[in-house]
Amino acid sequence: MRKPLIAANWKMNKLVEDATSYGEDLIEKLKAENVDLKKVDVAVCVPFIHMAALKVIFLLRGVGVGAQNMHFAESGAYTGEISPAMLQDMGIEYVIIGHSERRMYFGETDEECAKKLKAAHAHKIRPILCVGESLSQREAKEHFDTVRRQLTGCFEGIGREDAAGTVIAYEPVWAIGTGKTATSQQANEMASFIRSVVEDLYGTDTAEQVIIQYGGSVKKSNIAELMSMSDIDGALVGGASLDAGEFAQIVNFDPDVVGKEQKVR
Repeated sequence: MRKPLIAANWKMNKLVEDATSYGEDLIEKLKAENVDLKKVDVAVCVPFIHMAALKVIFLLRGVGVGAQNMHFAESGAYTGEISPAMLQDMGIEYVIIGHSERRMYFGETDEECAKKLKAAHAHKIRPILCVGESLSQREAKEHFDTVRRQLTGCFEGIGREDAAGTVIAYEPVWAIGTGKTATSQQANEMASFIRSVVEDLYGTDTAEQVIIQYGGSVKKSNIAELMSMSDIDGALVGGASLDAGEFAQIVNFDPDVVGKEQKVR
């Protein structure tokens, strides 16, 4: 049975004071929503400057802290980068790898993502690997080929155990920050396809363990339907996660909808 993971991605938002207020507010809002953190994993992925403050606030409270990127090298002359060793030293639990904005604006490649995946697992940091197609690729019916290529490239050299521990976030590029959302059926179709690719690469047992999130204009009004789908195990939440109250409501999508066998097929 796969435990859902709901992760916030703040992107480049909030000042330090805002982050501290958010962290304290989120804990209160999760309590108010009666969220059972034994049934759902929660992570907040933030700019590097906020991680230390949130680690203190979330300590022993069941909410993980994640980075939005990292370098694959242990250390070195990489001005402006953060290493996996630094994240591990801070107790950071998650890191987003290969987000479409990193690919689009900073030229991040599948090869680099593969190196980052290896480095994250080597330092006991759980990676959230993002894959997804552009609007032109979907309209040209290249969306499945695109995602298969990304998965195959990013998992190059990754062993079965690490593959099973990698969270995969399907983020259709055309639905990120646009207000558009893939239908629950479209999202689940791709999540099911992703699981089939993992099965091709690593076998059925690994494919059944992998957590697959949907990311793309997720909000409190659509999370329940998305989470009812058979192969969607969580969400990577962008803009809606900037409000602690709304994010808590998203986390509280329906604590009883857990496990593949309980979901809509």
